[in-house]
Amino acid sequence: MTDRQNKPRHFVLASASPRRVELLNQIGIVADAIHPADIDETPAKAETPRAYVQRMARQKAEAVAVLHPEAVVLAADTVVAMGRRIMGKPDDQAMAKRYLEQLSGRRHDVMTAVVLISPDGRVMPRLAHSKVRFRRLDEAIITTYLKTDEWQGKAGGYAIQGQAAMWIDWISGSYSGVVGLPLAETAQLLRHVGVLELT
Repeated sequence: MTDRQNKPRHFVLASASPRRVELLNQIGIVADAIHPADIDETPAKAETPRAYVQRMARQKAEAVAVLHPEAVVLAADTVVAMGRRIMGKPDDQAMAKRYLEQLSGRRHDVMTAVVLISPDGRVMPRLAHSKVRFRRLDEAIITTYLKTDEWQGKAGGYAIQGQAAMWIDWISGSYSGVVGLPLAETAQLLRHVGVLELT
């Protein structure tokens, strides 16, 4: 992270996701504060996955920026989609099982929206859109995976950085975006406001 004289006040990550914390650490960024947003994450009627994930990231950033007006605030949201169907974080194991059955042997979209709000009120959005293809999953594979509880809190019911990595036949786009924070897009935003030094 840049020198505090050069860094615009504090940097706040509007997410409790340990994966996003780890990804930021990977590029040398440690947030001064972590403040997850408390918002309604219900999709609007007929809302597309792209519109939904962008709205969620912006609303998270705005909710936290109000509480930290002197800070640079970064928020993100990730969604898995099959066509227009949004596959968010499963409510329970049964929902996770349905998601994995639907993803089995098929290609799907993973979108992560990132929004940065600067202390002067500028709102800077980015979107990483990736495509992922699973190999075919039989019932035994899905049952074994569900027992790990790795599906909990994960869009689409899986974590590409975990055991589900062995199901990935093919990926196009941002791997870190599928994990939960696209580093190329995020680094660009953080450099723009001086949180990350140019290298």
